[in-house]
Amino acid sequence: MPENCPSGKQNLKQRLSAVQTRVRAAEIQFGRPADSVQILPVSKNQPSGMLAEVSRLTATTETVNFAESYLQEAMDKMRALIGLTPCWHFIGPIQSNKTAAIAQHFQWVHSVDRLKIARRLSEQRPAELPPLNVCLQVNVSNERSKSGVLPGDLLALVEHVVPLPRLRLRGLMAIPAATKDKEQQRAAFREVREAFTLVKEKMDINFPAGAMQYWDTLSMGMSGDLEAAIAEGATIVRIGAGIFGPRPDK
Repeated sequence: MPENCPSGKQNLKQRLSAVQTRVRAAEIQFGRPADSVQILPVSKNQPSGMLAEVSRLTATTETVNFAESYLQEAMDKMRALIGLTPCWHFIGPIQSNKTAAIAQHFQWVHSVDRLKIARRLSEQRPAELPPLNVCLQVNVSNERSKSGVLPGDLLALVEHVVPLPRLRLRGLMAIPAATKDKEQQRAAFREVREAFTLVKEKMDINFPAGAMQYWDTLSMGMSGDLEAAIAEGATIVRIGAGIFGPRPDK
């Protein structure tokens, strides 16, 4: 679906439906089980009213999920949507001085890329809350402008994160270099999937049984490449403008 489709609440239902149709069609095309891929709305830079409307449109027995990249903006939305109970995902780069608030207010973090951040999130996760679900961000295209652990350093990071008591290690997240070439898209996502599988195999050998029981998540794919991501095993696709329309000017 084009990213420049009309914006506004009146078109939100159509955009959301179009994304759902694309995802379900990709599941069928690539032999994935029905409803095995979660659509995660990326709501950064969108007003709270748009999030409330998405919540209304997706109101089912399932929890509504939103992904945010900027902590203060996310906190403002949490206060504005106090009557709703979405599951909040943090997907942006993480500074050390932000870990306490992230650990306290989010249910998922997709962008853990170094041990220091993982340790702080574990230490600062309130004891009364369930363990924080985390994914390790992999810099699969080795881009200097992007965060993420390099594939060759991934296993060492996993080995240190698994024992952290207040974290639940779920899998990997990646944002490959942008390209319209479908084969290149799939090749990048395939590398992430292969890393995911290799980590599981190695950790099952080196750690006690059950250490990787929650290792089930591949957070990869956005509006322009979700089909390629689903073909290579994505379990979460992160969709921003494809659902909300163009981001409003700040």
